[in-house]
Amino acid sequence: MNGVSSVNEYMDKNPQHAEILHVLRQIIIESGLQETIKWGTPCYTLNKKNVVGLASFKSYVGLWFHQGAFLKDPHKVLINAQEGVTKALRQWRFEATEEINVPILQEYLNESISNEKAGKRLKPIQKKMLDIPVELLDAFSKDKILHDHFNNFTSGKQREFVEYIAEAKLEKTRQNRLQKILPLIRADKGLNDKYRK
Repeated sequence: MNGVSSVNEYMDKNPQHAEILHVLRQIIIESGLQETIKWGTPCYTLNKKNVVGLASFKSYVGLWFHQGAFLKDPHKVLINAQEGVTKALRQWRFEATEEINVPILQEYLNESISNEKAGKRLKPIQKKMLDIPVELLDAFSKDKILHDHFNNFTSGKQREFVEYIAEAKLEKTRQNRLQKILPLIRADKGLNDKYRK
């Protein structure tokens, strides 16, 4: 799914669901959301905040509501694709164009847009504390600016750095990994940024 630069290209790469994708795309665009590509799939935003996304799978097309946990879902069409893992996302699956009920879909889109405008967001209840390795703590104690740079990263990027060092069993390997990441932190580059679009 990765590597596409436009929604048209994405649709061309998924001909088995071209009709479903086309119909859903038109309905979403008519709702006033902005179309873009994120994570290699079509994503629709309001003020640069993700509202819904489309993804073609083997046997269906999934319409993802990014803050779907807030939707009332009176027609019981939404599912949590990974119960216990996925918190806010909800998915509506379509196996055929005939399953698309335009008025009901518009109702869900309008509610999603209203929720986004109201700033409704599902926040993580408890943030897992980051157990920073001694080697990195030592580097921070010697260089406050390095620590400031590290604190400017998202928690996910901080975790990548921490796990990179912590996973090494040998002290020498841990030190080598530390020396590798220090320039990245100072340059405000995440450990895996080169792999991200």
